[in-house]
Order: sequence, then structure tokens, then C-alpha cells
Amino acid sequence: MKLNSIGLDARQSKELGQELNTLLANFQAYYMNLRGIHWNIKGKRFFDLHAKFEELYDDANLKVDMVAERVLTLGEVPLHTFGDYMKIAKVPQGKNITEDEKAIRLIVDSLKELLKIERRILAASDKAGDEGTNSMMSDFITEQEKTVWMMKAWLAEEI
Repeated sequence: MKLNSIGLDARQSKELGQELNTLLANFQAYYMNLRGIHWNIKGKRFFDLHAKFEELYDDANLKVDMVAERVLTLGEVPLHTFGDYMKIAKVPQGKNITEDEKAIRLIVDSLKELLKIERRILAASDKAGDEGTNSMMSDFITEQEKTVWMMKAWLAEEI
């Protein structure tokens, strides 16, 4: 087994870097969805939702940077074009969403996709002994599960 500069199996690190690039692409799609609903939301809940969507896209933007930097830490190159992102992103694409319930539904559906990817990465990083990636995924999952719960409560739906 060949180890990389941070003491991890080089082959497993390469695979994790590829999985993190998939997460990066999906986070970028999620981020753009959040920007779109932030800009276009209308209605009586505008002020609350406009601010909430900004909070969420600021957080997503930070996570995009964290994921890209983790890809680099593992010795890989982060994807960095929208063409690359859109080829692999599974997050649903929202366009011209102005209604509050459709916007919240888009967030929930997007987070479901992100959570699937993050759980897959968590399992792989655990197997590889990659505590840095493991910790990041664990933190992301915890935050996003809470956001899904809150959004589902807003929609008056069961988790």
C-alpha cells in the first residue's frame, strides 16, 4: 500500500477525491438553487424566507470551499466549471421558483440528494481511516438533517 503525504492510502484517497468532486458538483447546483429562490421568492413570507435563503446559500458557499479544499488535501483536483458540475449533479434544478412551498420543497429534495452522497463518502472515509473527510461529512450530515426536519415542519409534513 502506497501512502500519500497525509498518511492515507493513495488509491483510497483518489477514490475519496472523486466522490468529493461529486459532492462538490451537487453543492454548486444546490447553491445556485438557493440563490435563485432567494432572488425570486414572492409573497407574504418574503422577508423571512429571503433572509433564510441567504443564510442557507452563505452556508452552502462555505461548504463548497471546504469540499474543494479537502479534494486538494487528498491530492486531487476539484472540479471548477459549471459544465463539469452539471454533467454529474443529481440535485434537482429549480428555475423561476417564486412560491414559498415550491422553494422549501426544492431545498428538501436537494438536501436528500446531498445526504445520500455524504453518507456514501462517510462510509468510504471511515473505511479509509480518513478522519478529516469523515469529520467533515459527519458535521454536514448533522446540520442538514436538522435543516430537513425544520423544512418538513414548515411544510407541516412528517420527517
